Amino acid sequence: MKPKFDINTLPTPYIIVDESGLIRNLEILKKIIDKTGCKILLAQKAFSMFALYPKIGEYLHGTTASGLYEAKLGHEEMGGETHIYSPAYNEDEFTEITSICDYVVFNSFNQWERFGSRALDAGCSCGLRINPECSTQECTIYDPCAPFSRLGIPISGFKNVLPKGGVIPGITGLHFHTLCEQNSDALIKTLDAVEQKFCEYLPHLKWINLGGGHHITRDDYDIKGLISAILRIKEKYGLTVYLEPGEAVVLNAGYLVSSVMEVLDYGKPIAILDTSAACHMPDVLEMPYRPPIIDGDIPGGKAYTYRLSGPTCLAGDIIGDYSFDKPLATGDKVIFGDMAHYTMVKSNTFNGMKLPSIAIAEPEGKIRLVKSFGYEDFKSRLS
Repeated sequence: MKPKFDINTLPTPYIIVDESGLIRNLEILKKIIDKTGCKILLAQKAFSMFALYPKIGEYLHGTTASGLYEAKLGHEEMGGETHIYSPAYNEDEFTEITSICDYVVFNSFNQWERFGSRALDAGCSCGLRINPECSTQECTIYDPCAPFSRLGIPISGFKNVLPKGGVIPGITGLHFHTLCEQNSDALIKTLDAVEQKFCEYLPHLKWINLGGGHHITRDDYDIKGLISAILRIKEKYGLTVYLEPGEAVVLNAGYLVSSVMEVLDYGKPIAILDTSAACHMPDVLEMPYRPPIIDGDIPGGKAYTYRLSGPTCLAGDIIGDYSFDKPLATGDKVIFGDMAHYTMVKSNTFNGMKLPSIAIAEPEGKIRLVKSFGYEDFKSRLS
C-alpha cells in the first residue's frame, strides 16, 4: 500500500510505522478475541517498538518474551500479562524473571526440575514447550519440528518421564510454536498432531499456547478456520487458549525509506542505497526474503531494472533486482514496504552503518520522530 505521508519529512534511512495500518491489524485480532474468548499476546521478538505499546495494549492481553530483557520491556511498557519462554534459563537472571513474569514456559524436564519450584514459589503459572513433530513448512531454519530440534519436548520425552499418567504436578499449560507466516490450515494440522500425541495430558491443564507464525492479518488468511480451531480446543478440554503473533500485529504497517547514493553500470545497472540488507533488513539474506517496493516491480516488469544494494563492504549486501518506470538517480527515494517486523529488532551497526531512525505516521498524517541514532550508539556497543 502506497504511504499517505510525506516521505521527504525525515532524512533517510528511516523506518516508519503507519499507525492506521497497525490499528487495522489490531482490530482484526480483537475480533478473534471477542469471538473465541482466547487471549492474544504480542511476540516482541518480531516487534519491540515500545512507543506503540500503549496503543497495542488497548487491544491485546500483554507480551511474550524470549529472555529477561524482552520480559522487562513488555512488563514496563505495556503491562498486562507477561509470558516468557527460553530454550535455557540463565541462573543469574531467573529470580528477576520470576518477579516480573506471570507465565514461565520450560523447554525440557531438566529445566523444569532445576527452576520450576522457584517459579511456582514466585506465583508464576508454569508450562512446558512441546514438539508435535509435525512439519508444515519447507524452510528448515524456521522449522522447530525439523529432525533433532532443540525446541520443545517430543512425546518420547514425556513418555520417559511419565510413562503411565497425564498429570504433571505444578505444570498448568503446554506451549508449541511451529508456524512461520502460515495460514490456519497449518495450525489445524498441527493441532491434530498435538491431540494425537499429547491428548492424555490436555484434560489436566488450564491453558494451551498455540505460539506464533499465524499470518492472521493477511488478506487471504482463513479467519473462520482459526476461530473454529480455537473454539474446538477450548470447549473440548476446557482450556484458555493463547496466541502470540508478532508479524501479524504489524503486517503491511511499516516502511523503510531509503535514498539512492550512487548509480553504477558495469554490465548491469546497480543502485547503491543508504540502506543495507546486512544491517537494516537481515532477513533478506537469512530467509531469504524479498521485500516489496512501492512503485517497483519484478526485474523487467517496468522499463528500468536495477540491482539494489547496500553501502557496506560485504559483497553480498544485495537487496535484490527491481524495476521502475523511470531511471534512478542520486537522491531518489526508494521505499520498501512491510518493514515493521524483524527490522528494528535485528538492525545492527556492521561497518559502522548508521541505524535507521524510527518514526510513527499518525492517523491524521503527522509524522512523529521517535528516535534517531548517531555515532554514540555505534560506539557504546563496542569497547
